Amino acid sequence: MARVNPITLQVFINVLNSIAEEMGSVLKRTAFSPNIKERQDFSCALFTKDAEMIAQASHIPVHLGSMPYSTKSIAESLDLEEGDVAILNDPFCGGTHLPDITMVAPVFYQGKLLFYVANRAHHADVGGMSPGSMPMSNSIFQEGLIIPPIKIVKKGRLDHEILSLILANVRTPEERKGDIEAQIASVRRGIARLRETLNKYGVDLVTACVKEVMEYSERMVRAFIREIPNGTYCAEDFLEEADGTLLPIRVKVTVCGDEMEIDFTESASQTSGSLNAVRSITLSCVLYVLRCLLPEYVPTNEGLMRPLRVLTKPGSIVDAQKPAALSGGNVETSQRIVDVLLLALSKAKPESIPAMSQGTMNNLLIGNERFVYYETIGGGMGACPTCDGESAIHSHMTNTMNTPIEALEFAYPLRVVEYRVREDSGGKGKFKGGDGIVRSVQLLEDAEVTILSQRRRLAPKGAEGAKDGKPGRNALLYNGEEKELPAIFSGRLPAGSIVKIETPGGGGYGSP
Repeated sequence: MARVNPITLQVFINVLNSIAEEMGSVLKRTAFSPNIKERQDFSCALFTKDAEMIAQASHIPVHLGSMPYSTKSIAESLDLEEGDVAILNDPFCGGTHLPDITMVAPVFYQGKLLFYVANRAHHADVGGMSPGSMPMSNSIFQEGLIIPPIKIVKKGRLDHEILSLILANVRTPEERKGDIEAQIASVRRGIARLRETLNKYGVDLVTACVKEVMEYSERMVRAFIREIPNGTYCAEDFLEEADGTLLPIRVKVTVCGDEMEIDFTESASQTSGSLNAVRSITLSCVLYVLRCLLPEYVPTNEGLMRPLRVLTKPGSIVDAQKPAALSGGNVETSQRIVDVLLLALSKAKPESIPAMSQGTMNNLLIGNERFVYYETIGGGMGACPTCDGESAIHSHMTNTMNTPIEALEFAYPLRVVEYRVREDSGGKGKFKGGDGIVRSVQLLEDAEVTILSQRRRLAPKGAEGAKDGKPGRNALLYNGEEKELPAIFSGRLPAGSIVKIETPGGGGYGSP
């Protein structure tokens, strides 16, 4: 195998990352839905033939740590040939929740399978009991169409029967068709760019660089872990179930030398509601937290996870088993997993860990038989040991943009009547937590509204003696009256109704 010097290694890190970024650009520019082309709720990555992640674009954290498991599931289930593209959304096969549809394609070179390219995009609707496919469910079968690993493109030809089956089960088939075709175009671009790279540098050098990139990331993680004092660090926090029950997530982080064990086995059992997360989501959260604590120049790939051992209990809220409802696990439980991990590690490295950010994605879904709008709304970021937290921003497991008011009102029968920073919602301290957002959306026709949010009762915690951020709030305004809505809500509302979301502020840092 070819030897790799440091300069060549850095060149290849940038080459591989740029391919994933270009796949994302193709997807964004060719998609139909505002959710993908405006909010950019998608991710792209490259994998070895053994489904090990070798590069990712800087897209959605909750997608990327779980995509290797989708890719592995597809590779084990299907005999992929040149020109094939597989599709999947089943969370129990490495997915996250049903609206996230994954595409995986093999990369053959000179007749040999060398890599896979993949993307994942959140579709505004995949069927189910309510528009947006994130209902107040108690079974995954209520949440939408479940797609196991199947081929949607066979030897370069789109399977119109498979596509027709998918489109027959969604509320907005034309939009879904456009987004699916955009995903196919994206993986094809990834295949083309990888083949160009292989033509330019040769198979031996490319495969040697891929191996060295992962080993380099592993070395950097082990060096980072060695800087943490040996010991066990524990933390817990809670999710707010629809009926008011508090569901604990507990973690025990044990550091020994250059290895780390992360134990979630004392977390709550899976719930009858939708706040369940599959194990792949938990692994995504672990990867995200680790990546945040490493230097920026360390590449993100499979090597980051090699020094880690993650323990989960099957049938728990962080390792849910079929047929658990899962629509909220990807968006809300993932945020809480990150919160408890950072809280535990703050006891070992307080100088490196910020206060809690808003801890929710504030999911808002509005739709009927004609349209479906989906949005996650930013909030306050926790203050850091050296600076204030950012205001009105997505943090942790979401990394999307907002839907611009002009694009939203152009695409949907909705009107944005208020959109501003929620002043003084960040926690006070030596450094202030970031402020949340106020976003009020008026329905111009009757529609079903679903809100899936957290941190309405329990505030984001301040750190080192600072104040907590202000909890979020949901409200309905109609005929001049205002009514408070719970953290998790679903109901049919008449035209003229205004749904008001006030998102949490981040915790402050340091005694004021």
